Amino acid sequence: MSRRKIAKKRIVNPDPVYQSKLISMLTVRILKSGKKSIAQKIIYGALEVIETRSNNDPLHILEQAIRNATPLVEVKARRVGGSTYQVPIEVRAYRGTNLALRWITRFAKDRSGKNMATKLANEIIDAAGENGNAIRKREETHRMAEANKAFAHYRY
Repeated sequence: MSRRKIAKKRIVNPDPVYQSKLISMLTVRILKSGKKSIAQKIIYGALEVIETRSNNDPLHILEQAIRNATPLVEVKARRVGGSTYQVPIEVRAYRGTNLALRWITRFAKDRSGKNMATKLANEIIDAAGENGNAIRKREETHRMAEANKAFAHYRY
């Protein structure tokens, strides 16, 4: 049993422009070398691109994209006896949101494109429209959990 203290949940402050906690969480995922202002510029640029392309509220589209990319179940490795099983477990809401944000930023970075703002905007628009790499990753996670449903009784 670990003797470390249980990590306290950090309180996420909303971002200065949209007053959204979701955008400040996304800022942390894009952050490199502690340059928060650059990460915020990238996100605000992406939201402007989304607004010009869709003529809708960019915050609403971002929320839709994260809702679509959030997984419901995932697999965790569990050692029983001498073998390791992939045990499907349900994902809590906060972890699901974190996974969705992580996948969206990762696949936005991997995209080919001019700058990070347009790449992020394209990934968010794709995720909101139920396609794109983040959605594919969620489907893959769900398939893994479905395939290993037989080991669900090892859940802890």
